[in-house]
Amino acid sequence: MKRIAIVGGAGRMGQALAQGLNALAQITVAALVDVHEPRESYGARYHELLTGVEPSGVDAVVDFSNPEGVVVSAAWCAEHGIGLVIGATGLSAEQRGAVEAAGAKTGVVMASNFSIGAVLSERFAAMAAPYFEGVEIIELHHDKKVDAPSGTSLAAARRIGAARKNAGMAPLVDPTVRHTVAGARGADAGDGVMIHSVRLPGLVAHQEILFGGPGEGLTIRHDSYDRQSFVQGVALAVLAVSSTPGLTTGIDSFIA
Repeated sequence: MKRIAIVGGAGRMGQALAQGLNALAQITVAALVDVHEPRESYGARYHELLTGVEPSGVDAVVDFSNPEGVVVSAAWCAEHGIGLVIGATGLSAEQRGAVEAAGAKTGVVMASNFSIGAVLSERFAAMAAPYFEGVEIIELHHDKKVDAPSGTSLAAARRIGAARKNAGMAPLVDPTVRHTVAGARGADAGDGVMIHSVRLPGLVAHQEILFGGPGEGLTIRHDSYDRQSFVQGVALAVLAVSSTPGLTTGIDSFIA
């Protein structure tokens, strides 16, 4: 039985994880950490700060709070040799450096998306990339998401770019030469892969990867209709982090 502390436990994602993970036979939620008291504790103890958690009472920390909170969690987990699973996105180079430093002392898993379907869609996109002339990404999220583009779409774009490069393909070139409205063609995530971000109330997390070639197209779409869609992926990371030294980026390696 893995005992975990969830940092950001009062937030929408933290509450969804507490509910879903606590229902699994292999995991128990021992602590919810947040400056705000959570609506539901699911049998866990509430702590305002991670420093208030007894290290001997948890086997792993799950952090879906924010980049600043991740740095604190990384230092605490490194100090106590406790595994860390990170779902927060938008980290700066300096903040990522703190995570990498923690990875030198304990197991750390950091992923932009813990949905099994989203991870598989990236895998399928990398398989398709060498066979199509063009590709663009549309990512759609709820209107409370503060960063754009999403970490998931950036990870997909990098994987597609790497697959194209490995196949000897040149970076994509946007044929558009006249922009009536600046930014209408989205943002270049590297190697010419364009990302378009949508933010609307009612959405959760959705992504379309659109490929185009002579006479045909391929669309790989994934939809998370509820935050429970991330629970199984987080569970995979929690169960693996203690036996996976260093920093692991993404959960793809945990999916057979």
